[in-house]
Amino acid sequence: MRFIGDIFRLLKDTTWPTRKESWRDFRSIMEYTAFFVVIIYIFDQLIV
Repeated sequence: MRFIGDIFRLLKDTTWPTRKESWRDFRSIMEYTAFFVVIIYIFDQLIV
């Protein structure tokens, strides 16, 4: 059971991002997603 306790202690000691940092991270993820979608779309059009 020590394993379960260690998991909860690790979660408690973790520093979680603030609301502003969370939105910045979300925006970055959306930018990377859009970038790769465009790259994959262009590559797909070149293959056809």
